[in-house]
Amino acid sequence: MNTIAILQARLSSSRLPGKVLKLIRDRPMLEYQIERIKRSRSIDRLVVATSDLPEDEQISELCQEINVDCFRGSLDDVLDRVYQAAKPYTPKYLVRLTGDCPLCDPELIDRVIEFHIDGNYDYTSNTINPTYPDGLDVEVCRFECLEFAYREATLPSQREHVTPFIHQQPHRFRLGNYKNTQDLSYLRWTVDELADFELVEQVYTDLYPQNPKFNMSDILAWLDLHPKWWDRNQQYERNEGFKKSLIADRVLMNQAK
Repeated sequence: MNTIAILQARLSSSRLPGKVLKLIRDRPMLEYQIERIKRSRSIDRLVVATSDLPEDEQISELCQEINVDCFRGSLDDVLDRVYQAAKPYTPKYLVRLTGDCPLCDPELIDRVIEFHIDGNYDYTSNTINPTYPDGLDVEVCRFECLEFAYREATLPSQREHVTPFIHQQPHRFRLGNYKNTQDLSYLRWTVDELADFELVEQVYTDLYPQNPKFNMSDILAWLDLHPKWWDRNQQYERNEGFKKSLIADRVLMNQAK
């Protein structure tokens, strides 16, 4: 096993509960994302990593229906969940994806993986200094680096968001940053709020029937034709969940003093 993709997904979203199984054209949003990831030429295996809460049995059942591997583990210690999901396959590289990105672009995933391998990086992403729309996030790391994080990470943000232990240590790990030719980071294509879902639902409704393999360029062209959607959900902040975790870090460190 050379490259494994771990797709994190759960139903217990605080802002939009059950979002990953919300229906778009009579199919769960998560199923569309899995379909897109499977088109990657560089990923050898895809595993959906969900929690062991009873409500997430629905995700496990969906994976069984569409013949995708599913691992169930800790809800809050996502680093443990991702590590345990990947460990049996002994991969060289791990691609981390999240279930709130149903417009993910398999062509972009392949380019980031290629950039990572060619550059001999320990960790590569298009998110640390973002230039792509929020929702086209790709992270790639050597599995051995994830093992270091699994054994050594202690802060809440490091356990919940999986990779901060790695990308916060440029003196220890060789980091790669994959950039777009133009800065589109102001666009929001992730799904955390109802307005986000409405945008994604409209994209699939308009583009999928004629072109199930639509990519980032197709979405941008669609936005040009439907300008009212450009800023429909721009009021929401990027990486809000991670910023909340940093607050939890400070609380923990103050308690330790």
